[in-house]
Amino acid sequence: MKRTALSGMHESMGAKMVDFAGYYMPVQFDGVTIEHETVRKGVGVFDVSHMGEFWVRGPNAFEFVQRVTSNDVSRLSDGKVQYTCFPNGNGGIVDDLLVYRMDEETYLLVVNAANIEKDWAWCQKQNTRGAELHNASDEISQLAVQGPDALKAMQKLTDENITGMKYYTFKKLSFAGVKDVILSTTGYTGSGGCEIYMANEDAEKIYKKVLEAGKENGIKPIGLAARDTLRLEMGFCLYGNDIDATTSPLEAGLGWITKFTEGNDFIDRDFLAKQKEEGITRRLRGFEMIDKGIPRKNYDICDADGNTIGTVTSGTMSPSLKIPIGMGYIAKEHAALDNEIYIKIRNKLVKGKIVKLPFYKGDA
Repeated sequence: MKRTALSGMHESMGAKMVDFAGYYMPVQFDGVTIEHETVRKGVGVFDVSHMGEFWVRGPNAFEFVQRVTSNDVSRLSDGKVQYTCFPNGNGGIVDDLLVYRMDEETYLLVVNAANIEKDWAWCQKQNTRGAELHNASDEISQLAVQGPDALKAMQKLTDENITGMKYYTFKKLSFAGVKDVILSTTGYTGSGGCEIYMANEDAEKIYKKVLEAGKENGIKPIGLAARDTLRLEMGFCLYGNDIDATTSPLEAGLGWITKFTEGNDFIDRDFLAKQKEEGITRRLRGFEMIDKGIPRKNYDICDADGNTIGTVTSGTMSPSLKIPIGMGYIAKEHAALDNEIYIKIRNKLVKGKIVKLPFYKGDA
């Protein structure tokens, strides 16, 4: 297993450590529910240094990124971030990722930890236009500071105004006494906050200062288990569960990151345009359980007669809503909102209903 620059600190803080995508990572510290509520109500910090980072530079950088990603990179300006995916040439998805535009010839691609090698090989294979590619995944550490108090707490560590930053933007700044840190506001929890990218050698120093700055806001270190429950409450896709090489972005409800704008000749454009025109046969839907029972990945989704109409991709007991929730692909004719469905749990049909995402709407 690979260790991050902060693995030793996690051990000393009593984290339960596991193998996650080949990395030695903290799955929880104080318990999933406590950590989940900390992020929803205050501020928590995740070590997400296992994520991958690829630099794309040079006069052909834009052309390369526009070709390999489904969104329209021409809509980005300096300091903006875009959520997108790599179409795989067969109608599926290599990975979902973030694109940061530093300037017109410099982009940072942030990819999932489990897919770093696969994504890097894919990018190299598709680089027929001579963009300069550099895999910086082993050089960069990343913290995600999440929660309604996150930016207020982190403002203490920089002279730049970050509390006023808009969603999906970033700044390069001095942070916690370290120059050229990238701070962005994308988030994977639905509770606001920021991501902090730094060199590995600065990670411990910055992590300690982040914990100190957030002390009066009750900051806690948060593990990957709570990260999963938080993202699922928002209906955010997890690669390997809700999207993969066999799912199209249109089936996954990611039509909003699949841009058929003029001149955007991305991989699979023609296939996906045809799929959009002809219609899809299944949809990724969120559902809440009515009867008792927790849905899990690969459980069958059935109609009232027990006929299989889909498959669960993610499921959990929602810490915020106190009910079991899940997502799954459901045949189009059964995928209407409020439609009753049944999850097959230990050969019993357990009732649920399709609901609009996100599950968590914030504190009313």
